[in-house]
This record gives sequence, C-alpha cells and structure tokens, in this order.
Amino acid sequence: MTAADTFSPEALRSAVVRYLDAVASGDPAAIGALYAPDATLEDPVGSEPRQGREAITEFYGAIANAKVTYELFTLRAAGNSAAFHFRIATEAGGRTFVVEPIETMTFDADGLITSMRAYWAPGDMQQG
Repeated sequence: MTAADTFSPEALRSAVVRYLDAVASGDPAAIGALYAPDATLEDPVGSEPRQGREAITEFYGAIANAKVTYELFTLRAAGNSAAFHFRIATEAGGRTFVVEPIETMTFDADGLITSMRAYWAPGDMQQG
C-alpha cells in the first residue's frame, strides 16, 4: 500500500485478499509475514489470543502443506479495519474441513495486520 491509499476500501480489500491467498498457499511463514511484529490473533474468538509474529506463524503451521481453497463472500472496509465473511476448505490427511468464519482485521500504515479475530465455533465446521 502507498501512503495515499493506505486505508482506502480498495487497499484494505487487497490486503485481505493477500491474506487469503497466503492462507491458501499453506505457507505459514508467508502468512506470518503479513502480520505486524506485535500483532494479535484470536482464532476462534474466545480462545487464548496469540501475540507476536512468531506465535502467529506457529499457529498457521497447522495448515502447512495442506490443500486450502477459499471463497470470499463479502467484505466491508472502513478506517483501518476490514470485516469479511468467507468459506475456507482445508484438505489434509484425506479429509476436508470446511468452515465459513467472519473475521475482523486492523492494519497499520504499512498494510500489516495488527489484529485478527475469527468468529466461528467448532460446531460450525463441516467435515467432508
């Protein structure tokens, strides 16, 4: 993001899509690199928050080398924040898990994620 478009709706949409693409890559380091060094992650909301890029990268290790696909349904962006609803399917070990969370993110002036909260519960996950 450039200084001129740091928090435009288009720039925030682009940041969210970069995040979803990184998740779909199954590369925890690539996902972690999108977070600010002192960022927080709460996935799902109500679980113990993780703080810092290292802890967040470790969290995404659960999808390392998995086949992940997503479909973005809706996104709302305002200020330095975005809220979005999407479907994510993760295939690992011959099983597929599908969930449709709503996530909220805040971003810093460099376009890095400073906080992410994922709204879903274990009962929302479907297995295929």
